[in-house]
Amino acid sequence: MPAPEFFLGRQPIVGRNQELVAYELLFRASLDNQATIANEVAASAAVIQHAFTSLGVQTVLQDKLGFINFSEALLMSDVIEVLPRERVVLEILETVELTPEVVRRCRALKEAGYRLALDDVIRFDEAQKAILPLIEVVKLDVLAMERAEIEAVVKAIKPFGVSILAEKIDNPTQRDFCQDLGCDLFQGYFFARPTILSGRPVQPSSMMLLKLLGQVGADADTAELEETLKHAPDLTVLLLRLVNSVAFGLTRKISSVRTALTLLGRAQLHRWVQIMVFALQSGANVASDPLVQTAAVRGRLMENIALMIAPGNETMAERAFMVGMLSLIDALFAKPMVEVIEPLNLEESLQDALLQRSGELGEMLRLVEGTEFADSNITTALLARFPRLSLTELNQHQVEAMGWAARLGRDQEVAADEVP
Repeated sequence: MPAPEFFLGRQPIVGRNQELVAYELLFRASLDNQATIANEVAASAAVIQHAFTSLGVQTVLQDKLGFINFSEALLMSDVIEVLPRERVVLEILETVELTPEVVRRCRALKEAGYRLALDDVIRFDEAQKAILPLIEVVKLDVLAMERAEIEAVVKAIKPFGVSILAEKIDNPTQRDFCQDLGCDLFQGYFFARPTILSGRPVQPSSMMLLKLLGQVGADADTAELEETLKHAPDLTVLLLRLVNSVAFGLTRKISSVRTALTLLGRAQLHRWVQIMVFALQSGANVASDPLVQTAAVRGRLMENIALMIAPGNETMAERAFMVGMLSLIDALFAKPMVEVIEPLNLEESLQDALLQRSGELGEMLRLVEGTEFADSNITTALLARFPRLSLTELNQHQVEAMGWAARLGRDQEVAADEVP
């Protein structure tokens, strides 16, 4: 059964000359283009997950800023710090009470380099006045105010030097009125309705996420984290996308899970796993996909083959595992391979292996595929290119790889049974 689609709303924010400045990223549960939000934390977490892992920041934002809604619970958590501070504006929902604790948190975020916005402002009170020095953008809900009220709020806010965004602009009369008052930014159906970006997400195992969260919290060594991720190809693909989203403009090519972990860093990894756990609240908890298991078997078998061909060459083994694991992501994401791996920033040898089955890694992948299809002609022809590897050893490694994946499945079932 195909995985359920995810949906992400994206509405343009424009400047005074109607130039595109940013996008607000919005939670959507379907193509109906309206939000039905039962849990604000889960909704915001889902937006972050879809934008920065499932789709990727380049796809969603290009070179623009992204406005993201934050409830108090998410604002006060450290998962915010997984987001690239130069790409986002943290939009504080109108439901957040501007307590001294919230103000202190906003000051810390601003000092860390994050931009802050106040959402759906319809009045100017003392609490807002206290937090305004930390705010870059104030969003006015023009549909909820009379003209005189809009004018009064703009007049009160202007001396603080913040940008004023008039949202829910439905017609040119509203736009002209707000522009004449000195509003800087505009958003609403008059300019553009939100467009819906969608796709079919890979559903990571909640137990594997919790295991990874525990390991990161316990400061497990990189080898242990790498081993856990090797059992979860879906999580690894999302990790690679996140690395490229956070490190926008990254020039270093990624060749292994270890490289991705090193580039991301422990703090960012911890926050990413928390985001994924949060986001699970927004959808059903889906069991591991058999396709994911097959990808894990391929990765393990290729790793074993690489160690037979080049004993002691751990770098080659890591790359071989990566190629085997990623070889089915086109099916996992229901998209062409070239489209899925393009944002992963892989080394050229890995790309050639995946797209063209070329190079030594590509030949190893063809050999693994041949064993799956029980094609003796392909297997025999390719084995001739690897004189260190016999047919008997290949079969033994295939059985070991299948057992490795099977143990993962049993471990997850046991873990699930132990959850109260």
